[in-house]
Amino acid sequence: MKKSFMFIIGFMLICSLFLSGCSDEGEKSSGSEISIGVILPISGNNATDGQDMLNAMKMAVDKVNADGGVLGKKLILKVADDACDPQTATTAANKLVSQEVTAVVGGYCSGATLPASGVFENAKIPIIVAAANSSELPAQGYENLFLINGLVPDQAQTGADYFNEKGAKKIAIIHDNSAYAKDMADFAKKAVEANGGEVIAFEAINPEEKDFGSLMTKLKSLNPDGTYFTGYYAAAGLMVKQFKEKSVPGLFMVGDGSYSPDVIKIAGTEYASDLLVTATPTANFIPGAEDFVKDYKSKYDTDPGPFSALSYNSVNLLVDALSRANSTDKDALRKALKETKGFKGIGQEIEFNDTNSLNSSNFHVMKVVDGDFTLEK
Repeated sequence: MKKSFMFIIGFMLICSLFLSGCSDEGEKSSGSEISIGVILPISGNNATDGQDMLNAMKMAVDKVNADGGVLGKKLILKVADDACDPQTATTAANKLVSQEVTAVVGGYCSGATLPASGVFENAKIPIIVAAANSSELPAQGYENLFLINGLVPDQAQTGADYFNEKGAKKIAIIHDNSAYAKDMADFAKKAVEANGGEVIAFEAINPEEKDFGSLMTKLKSLNPDGTYFTGYYAAAGLMVKQFKEKSVPGLFMVGDGSYSPDVIKIAGTEYASDLLVTATPTANFIPGAEDFVKDYKSKYDTDPGPFSALSYNSVNLLVDALSRANSTDKDALRKALKETKGFKGIGQEIEFNDTNSLNSSNFHVMKVVDGDFTLEK
């Protein structure tokens, strides 16, 4: 009796495994979905911008799927958190590779995107980077890496030109040693000097610091016409507040890593007043983006973030390339992305040069007025 019972149990287990295997195989062969990887900071100091970007990507996917999908299939997003940390980003990238995603969109911090892009290159998975813009990214020469934001040199030049136009000749530059911030600080220094200005301080800070009092005291003694911080908003908010509290003279400018409503919240409306930001404008300032802004606010009850439009564009560009490739084959998709000509997204027309980056940038200077960003220039 015992042997018969064990035989029955064993037979049932074999059948169960067989049926399960058949079920899995049937799911795979149905081919009803295309998995798209998303790599963004969902946790950590930059999670606000990461979530804004993810929101826009979800909007794009929802619209594509509502219109019937692409190649007769629905898109699904597989999200991996890179926390803007190189090691975490490598783990996140490997996770997406193991999930056999067709392509990847995302990339906020350059320091995290650099190692992640190497993982995707080795796996021959195309990635469209919507925000990260260090010049080190295209310098890698990766065939599967495509950047749709303007690059750091153009942004640094925009900041230097604004200082020059305002008669600000003595400039202090501060960075946080991250790949993006150090890269932009180096280019800003060159641009300021090329404009006939003088870089009177070139300082690195620890982005985890809360007290920048000694740095502000030093800056005050140097009497700068302008100060340019090229790091991220968590440190920028504290820095601009302490800059004002110490009555350091001159203009205070930050890069697009600090282009977030959080920089105003952290500094406080009073201290953030007149803060300048070099960035590509948010959708609110882009002609023709009214419907996108309306839909975003309706869905998420807030304005689109600094990189929301670019993130929305990244998904739609990928869909366009999938359609042109008429395939999910990674080589065919990479080729279609490379051959992109005149793709019209929100606020930009996309085609790629030899380094898989854009031929032109769209950086402007934003200014905080009454607790909100306005277009300064």
